[in-house]
Amino acid sequence: MPYSLTRNFPFGKIKQNHSKLNKTERNGKGEKQKMKKKILAALTAGILTTGLMTGTVFAADTEVKGDENLKGEVYAFIAASLSNSMEEIQKDFNELYPNVTIYYSADSSGTLQTQIEEGARCDLFFSAADKQMDALTEEKLTKEDTVKDLLENKVVLIRPKDGETKVTGFENITDAENMALAGEDVPVGQYAREIFNNLGIMDDVNKMEINECKNVTDVLAAVSEGSNEVGVVYATDAASVTDKVDIIAEAPADSLKTPVLYPVGLIEDKEASEDDTRAAEAFLDYVESDAAIKVFEGYGFTAYEDEDSEDATEASADNTEAEDSTASADSTSK
Repeated sequence: MPYSLTRNFPFGKIKQNHSKLNKTERNGKGEKQKMKKKILAALTAGILTTGLMTGTVFAADTEVKGDENLKGEVYAFIAASLSNSMEEIQKDFNELYPNVTIYYSADSSGTLQTQIEEGARCDLFFSAADKQMDALTEEKLTKEDTVKDLLENKVVLIRPKDGETKVTGFENITDAENMALAGEDVPVGQYAREIFNNLGIMDDVNKMEINECKNVTDVLAAVSEGSNEVGVVYATDAASVTDKVDIIAEAPADSLKTPVLYPVGLIEDKEASEDDTRAAEAFLDYVESDAAIKVFEGYGFTAYEDEDSEDATEASADNTEAEDSTASADSTSK
């Protein structure tokens, strides 16, 4: 009810009712100050625009009845590449918890990190790289025991739909006349530069005409509109607009030292009420649930499985089996 959002986000339009952020019925100086902080948090987190959106804040609600005992407001900062999947997950969550309102801010992980450090209200952070989450954890701004790597993505090279280019992969990307590339403070931009360095072509790339973009959404827009010959984005972003772009190639094997991981976790929110805190915990649990993972997979993500965790699970299973065998043998001997 507070918003309407077209399904082809991020190329759609957002309309938002700010009634929940502008309540006038609250009395008292302390409450007014709280409301000012909420408004400031929302404004610093993003700007609503028409057409292509970056730094977007939007709220959702639902008429479907669920657990009405859970209520509260959750401020979730999410990497721009998660916008489509998290919109759907939010709707599913609200079917179960109709009295919880989720306020999203979607932008580059670096921008969101900075906003959190500067005091913008945030309960949950879903980053497109460990770097930003690790930095916040070191600064004691996360609830460290809630942080985990949840999803994995791929880095791909794209061109406008049916566009002409000599580029056949990352190795000969310098054959392009120009390229859209996210900035160095943006995870996908960092991954791209790591790929170029490991391929030994960074110096040649620096000589190219580069359209440095604020985030992956801007890169996608620049290429889909034909403003740039090629661009580097996540596979999930390219998959969301197959009618606008073609994937030329995935990043070569071993061109990245680590997988493209998406960590999620709770942020220390001093303004949150007890209800808000419980709502944030419930939302995180849902984001990590099997139901949510299926949604993410539908958008091209894969669930991340830590090899150490897998080894530990297998070892635990082996120990349990061994203990059962020993117990069975002891029982037989008796």
